[in-house]
Amino acid sequence: MNLRDTLNLPDPTFTIPMKADLGKREPETLARWQEEGLYERIQEERKDAPLFVLHDGPPYTNSLIHIGTALNKVLKDFVVKSRSLMGYRAPYVPGFDNHGLPIEQSVVRALHEQGIEPDTVTLRKACREHAAKFVRLQSEQFQRLGVFGMWDRPYTTMEYRYEAEIVRIFKRLLELGFVYRGLRPTLWSPTSRTALADTEIVYADHTSQSIFVSFPLKEDEVGWSEGLDDVSCVIWTTTPWTIPANLAVAFNPALEYAVVKVEGRHYVLAKDLVGRVAEQLGWESPEVARIVAGASFEGTQFRHPIFDRASVGVLADYVSVEEGTGVVHTAPGHGRDDFNTGVQYGLPILCPVDERGILTEEAGEFAGASYKDCDTVVVDRLRELGRLLKSEPYVHSYPHSERDGKPVIFRATEQWFIGIDVEDLRGRMVEQVDQVDWLPQTGRSRIRSMVENRPDWCISRQRPWGVGIPILYGAKSKKPVTHPDVIENIARAIETEGSDVWFKAEAASFVPAGFAHPETGETEFVKETDVLDVWFDSGCTSLCVLDGAVEPRWRQHWPADVYLEGSDQHRGWFNSSLVISTAIRGEAPYRAVITHGFVVDEMGRKMSKRLGNVVDPQEVCDTYGADVLRYWVASVNWENDVPCGDQLLKQVGESYRRVRNTLRFLLGNLFDYDGQPVAHVIEEDHWMLERLDLLADDVVCAYERYDFGSVISAIHNFCVNELSSFYLDAIKDRMYCDGADWESRRSGQWACSSALLQLCRMISPLLPFTAEEVWARIPAGPGGGARRSVHFEVIQRPSGNRLADIRSGERQRRFAAMLEAREWLFAQFEGWKAASEIKDSQDVIADLAFDGDSYELTQSFGSSLANFFKFSEVRLTKGPRSVAFSPSPYLKCERSRIRRSDVALREGGLPLSDRDWKAVQEALSRA
Repeated sequence: MNLRDTLNLPDPTFTIPMKADLGKREPETLARWQEEGLYERIQEERKDAPLFVLHDGPPYTNSLIHIGTALNKVLKDFVVKSRSLMGYRAPYVPGFDNHGLPIEQSVVRALHEQGIEPDTVTLRKACREHAAKFVRLQSEQFQRLGVFGMWDRPYTTMEYRYEAEIVRIFKRLLELGFVYRGLRPTLWSPTSRTALADTEIVYADHTSQSIFVSFPLKEDEVGWSEGLDDVSCVIWTTTPWTIPANLAVAFNPALEYAVVKVEGRHYVLAKDLVGRVAEQLGWESPEVARIVAGASFEGTQFRHPIFDRASVGVLADYVSVEEGTGVVHTAPGHGRDDFNTGVQYGLPILCPVDERGILTEEAGEFAGASYKDCDTVVVDRLRELGRLLKSEPYVHSYPHSERDGKPVIFRATEQWFIGIDVEDLRGRMVEQVDQVDWLPQTGRSRIRSMVENRPDWCISRQRPWGVGIPILYGAKSKKPVTHPDVIENIARAIETEGSDVWFKAEAASFVPAGFAHPETGETEFVKETDVLDVWFDSGCTSLCVLDGAVEPRWRQHWPADVYLEGSDQHRGWFNSSLVISTAIRGEAPYRAVITHGFVVDEMGRKMSKRLGNVVDPQEVCDTYGADVLRYWVASVNWENDVPCGDQLLKQVGESYRRVRNTLRFLLGNLFDYDGQPVAHVIEEDHWMLERLDLLADDVVCAYERYDFGSVISAIHNFCVNELSSFYLDAIKDRMYCDGADWESRRSGQWACSSALLQLCRMISPLLPFTAEEVWARIPAGPGGGARRSVHFEVIQRPSGNRLADIRSGERQRRFAAMLEAREWLFAQFEGWKAASEIKDSQDVIADLAFDGDSYELTQSFGSSLANFFKFSEVRLTKGPRSVAFSPSPYLKCERSRIRRSDVALREGGLPLSDRDWKAVQEALSRA
């Protein structure tokens, strides 16, 4: 007789494989989901359920996804799937951002390599094809990560109808008075030859040439300089190239200024800075000849340090004593404060720098020089003229283009803007920020500060790949046509032919027959050549997508329940969306905003090809599986910067395997389970299911607050600490050795099945492939048949009364006391066996003494203690806590491998316990 054949050992062909082989199995599961239309079927089944909307911020379609994009999309999928698990209809419409400079640059580079110098129409066609290619590739990659969504109909910002809606939103903002055209200094990229918005700027250390320059006094009508010879004011600047554009010097009316005598010359600077400036300039024993109120300098004429023209004294509150001299060089064409001051004093807006960063004829002798080279030329000229007091390198934080990483400049140009202070838009945006839930909460103060301090939004760009600004100008007057009917004509044309039509068709095709300019009467027109900022494109998404304006299938509710993006989007998509929706609808487009950090390597360094520390999500999926990558996303603190690398992924893989092996063991015990209810449930099965209910409550609460780390941690701890370390160990003997149909074993199977079903539901948002793999193998119970996908499931949260009863119930107290005693006993045995020849606790009897509640609660388990504690026998008495170990005198059961008092030699001389002998006889009778 082969005793092994009488055991109820798990059938390895029934359970999931020990080797996950996710890189191979997951694509097979994905193909089945796609073939079955799983996402669409879930949405159809939930059509009458409460709606939950996560609105997707569109990734840029210029490359394959990177690990940061994967982190973002997986987090969004956690949100969508967890809300679906909680019973919501949670659609997900993925989006893609298609216009803009990076795509244009990639396409131009590729065309140049082919020897092609494209015209605008050719370039735009190639850009559209390039963007479409990466929409397709990114879609495939996101689906490989297990992300559910409307992948057959994502939104793209280059779709004709979407582009038309962008034009209509521009029209509406124009009608409401928020859009205007004006000459203002804007951030300008000489490399890209376009204006930029603050959202497209990053700050980085930059070394500039700082200079102290003297501006000689020309005319003082107030008389503050009476009796003084050779008087100059002193300015300090880090942009010598803007000196040719200087028209004024600014003083703070609230400050006092000192006229300092140095070697027979008099210099004007803030009184509080005399000591510091004297030290910087090497002045020895400077003598303060006079103190003058800041307001006295208004209207004073100083001489430009290079050109034969005046530099007028003006007053400005922004002048400070934090650095410099307290006197500020003012070039109205090259700075926002400078511009505002220049407008206040009626100064010309002089900007002698062209779109390439080359100085123009207005810069006189410096014309033709690059602004970068001009620093040296200007410094040399100032030194030659005796106006340079000092020059030295200065390292400071300086604006750079986010797109190419190159420094930018301020340059006054005619641009289109959204006025942030029109109709108190700024104040209304701040109110909306305060009504939104931010996670982490620091997001509120961060975006609030940005809104409070942001300038008007420059929405025009001097590039070809984008949605053209839908404005016609009188051919002669150059005055814009803002008539809504004309703009609607443009929108309709774009809706049919795409935004390329703006660059192909003649201006006349967009105006009704007989139309004349409302102001000038002109009948001939030219088109605006600028395009809209891509942040305007994406800022319109909530209005274009959630309302179904572009595609009825996208219609959800507005505002969205949540936006979820990287922390850089406080100044990006969150901000642009807030501006547009508040201006048009009076409220924010989101009820809650979640942000995550950036992915860094395991040493906290930014990932780069140069460092060789880039993690490719596709390679992770191939090597470890998408569920391991998703486990990593769930397990890290993604509110901060997120580390990732091979070692970390291996650790995550080990954690995943522990959970998988627990599920595998549970499933392995169900190979002959019929799903029938049991009349009597064993005590430890009751206990485990109570712990499962407590876990379910914790998991649902964590999902509700987007705390995915707590979800995976709680599930992992339950699998490892409560199931593997105790429960599965405790039930193994009866699951393997009790009779196949005994109620004790069926109770264990019912508990294992219940645990599997609930655990699969709980992990399905995080580990969708693994949950599906296990779920499909769980016996369906009476009636049989294949189970539907786990992703149709709705988790049943235990009632408050049920949870209260569990927490206050006697069973949890008893098991807590027993488990504490078990841990203590294991520790004592480890010390004992070190000095003993016996190493297996199953060969040992433990004589235990406990007092108080420990005794009362532990003794209630009776003979089960030997199984729970894994000893041949446990004899418990009341008294001070102690234990004595002794070799077991009993025979070892050949079948269960346990020494028990009822083991005896049975038929054939086999030592078997009463239980095992009975089970063997039943097994033989069935055979």
